[in-house]
Amino acid sequence: MPPLLPPSTWTSPAVKELKARLRPEKDSVVTVYRGDIMTVHVPTVPEGKRVCWEFATDNYDIGFGIYFDWSPVTSHAITVHISESSDDEDDEEELEGPVSSGDVEKGSKSVVDSNLGEILPVYRQDSHTMVHGGSHEFPGEGTYLLKFDNSYSLWRNKTLYYKIYYSA
Repeated sequence: MPPLLPPSTWTSPAVKELKARLRPEKDSVVTVYRGDIMTVHVPTVPEGKRVCWEFATDNYDIGFGIYFDWSPVTSHAITVHISESSDDEDDEEELEGPVSSGDVEKGSKSVVDSNLGEILPVYRQDSHTMVHGGSHEFPGEGTYLLKFDNSYSLWRNKTLYYKIYYSA
């Protein structure tokens, strides 16, 4: 696996503007329930060179991180998967060898899957006060995993406004 370059990231105070722009788009506003992790799978496409993202939340922060799966792309559809943090813990128990549990406030869990590379570890982002965005140049064929992590929250669901797109 070749090394992954860091992403280009930015923040903007235009939270209200992003929310107003994304609110009419059906799939751009979702609830990430307490204890859940939402992973957006974004395959590389021949006509693109970069994946781009921007997001904000209502009232509270959310964890965010990016990984790259080097496995060959079998579908060019962008898909969303929701997992409960307890599901992730069960998966970890089945893995052999040392696995660090990680802390969303200190950075993400160690990557055990050999096809998976870490681009940006999961950290809590103050996405209720600033729009968080960025882009990453395709390192090759594979699938980006953009994780929105609310596993640390015992009580609060998070309303997430997000957009993911390709750039040439």
